[in-house]
Amino acid sequence: MTAPECPDCPQVTPEHGVDQKAIDDQLRYELELSDRSFLSGPRSRIADLATLVKVSLDFIRAFRVLHFVGPCVTIFGSARTPESTTYYEMARGMGARLAKMGFTVMTGGGPGIMEAGNRGAFESGGRSVGVNIQLPFEQKGNPYVDREVTMRYFFTRKVVLIKYSYAFIVMPGGAGTLDEMFETMTLIQTGKLRNFPIVLMGKEYWAPLMEMIYRMVDEGMISPEDPDLIFFTDDIEDAAAHIQRHAVRQFALRRKQIPKGMTVLGEKSLVRKPI
Repeated sequence: MTAPECPDCPQVTPEHGVDQKAIDDQLRYELELSDRSFLSGPRSRIADLATLVKVSLDFIRAFRVLHFVGPCVTIFGSARTPESTTYYEMARGMGARLAKMGFTVMTGGGPGIMEAGNRGAFESGGRSVGVNIQLPFEQKGNPYVDREVTMRYFFTRKVVLIKYSYAFIVMPGGAGTLDEMFETMTLIQTGKLRNFPIVLMGKEYWAPLMEMIYRMVDEGMISPEDPDLIFFTDDIEDAAAHIQRHAVRQFALRRKQIPKGMTVLGEKSLVRKPI
């Protein structure tokens, strides 16, 4: 059977045609890491069922470990930020300040800004949690976490990074950081998530982004009040005060005893004594 004529369709030139080599290359690409095929179009029902099981296991692992971590603040930011730089030290200081407020500091568990946030909390005697991601080149977890869980999928990881947090610190980063920030902002916009504070730190770095957000307002793409979801600062104490007003007081957070682990579920080792 040949394809019907379509005069208006773009014509495929020989150099852009799909030959057997291209098909074989795609199959090899998928076989290198089976999870890549998850986003490669329709698959067999068995393959999709297997994916559902893997997604469920991702959530089960995370829910099991993080049930005992207490109220969190998530710090988003680049894995490429070197130690001792301005933004590294800012994230480290923010992690320490959050720990003193009684929050567990949660990050993506990797190097750079994530390491700095975990390190600040860890060095201050606070709780520090990492939600790492399984990658072909294997993102190495940082050594400043009390609890770590490794996720297979980015979307399950984002759910977990948001689920346990009452505020979000966004430090300088790349595409992944923007994805996490705007996902959080969209969830708040649409009422899927309560109005938890988003603190954007690194004013010089993020200035063009804030200009773009205000342009979205001018163009009618977002509501005039949406920029108010973001608190823009470089000052750690101002950020802490904002979180105190809009997370601790607004949602009447109190220091509570962490839930007890159930021996029958093997949870005793997952519980850390309160700070």
